[in-house]
Amino acid sequence: MTRLDALLGGLARERSTGALRLGRNGTIFLHDGRVTYMECAQTPGVERLLTARGRMTEAALRGLQADGGCARLLEEGALTPGELQFAVLGAVLDAAFFLLPISGTRPKFRPGERHWLGGQWFFDVAGLVRECARRRAHLADIWPSAEVDTLPVRPVPWLPGHGVTLTRVQWEVIVGADQKATPLELSKQLGRSGYAVLLAVRRLAAAGLLTPPDPSHTAFLAGPGRGAAADKRPRHAEPADAAESAESDEVADGGEASGAGLPKRARHPYERPPHDPGAVAQPLGPPVTGDPTDLALLMRLKKALEELA
Repeated sequence: MTRLDALLGGLARERSTGALRLGRNGTIFLHDGRVTYMECAQTPGVERLLTARGRMTEAALRGLQADGGCARLLEEGALTPGELQFAVLGAVLDAAFFLLPISGTRPKFRPGERHWLGGQWFFDVAGLVRECARRRAHLADIWPSAEVDTLPVRPVPWLPGHGVTLTRVQWEVIVGADQKATPLELSKQLGRSGYAVLLAVRRLAAAGLLTPPDPSHTAFLAGPGRGAAADKRPRHAEPADAAESAESDEVADGGEASGAGLPKRARHPYERPPHDPGAVAQPLGPPVTGDPTDLALLMRLKKALEELA
């Protein structure tokens, strides 16, 4: 089975224009061998990002898609070119993150087919691959188990301390969590980038603000062991000992723990494993060609905003 990035590399060398359809998973649009847009069934597209955040109504957007497309959208002034560019960048990087690893499908290329936004921005395939690798490494550095990416988001009913500071996206995730929606389902509901929500969820897990997985799910992986003698088997998340929790709660409320010595610390099921000093940061990408605006600068700005979110 040909890897998707290799297939895209071949289309780039042939300077192909059209749409590479990946079944129900999504579609990759190319112009003259360069990626112009990606759609992924798992992540919100640019349309959802614009309407869910109140930038424009769905009816207005449908009208623009049918008549005039991107040019009319910018002419009417509902969005600035920079706002639209930023939304497209987020949607493409989101889609690439989930589409590029896909295997087992039979892609079909339709020559000449274009996205309604047209060929306004161009992405280098190798750069997209590098950026996806950087994002995966960053997620693993925050919290090493990818299981939280696919399980329903279930905030803890109590704080692990006296207080907590949340970012805007983390607050939206906590408020929007209904115990059933997964991070990607929440991203569509909130109109947020799927990657931004994954970042928020992993940081919530690292802070001990998510409940452990339901026993019916597979074992929660707390990350690989460190050192030659480390146990490499998956480690199950286990509830903290009830007596330890009671002692910890009593001390937190201002009382004294019974028994001699310091009160025991209740280990939270989502306690963060040691940091891996050997993690190598991936270079930022993707480099962009053929765009009158410096999209590479926008990439750096987007990365900085994600770090603050």
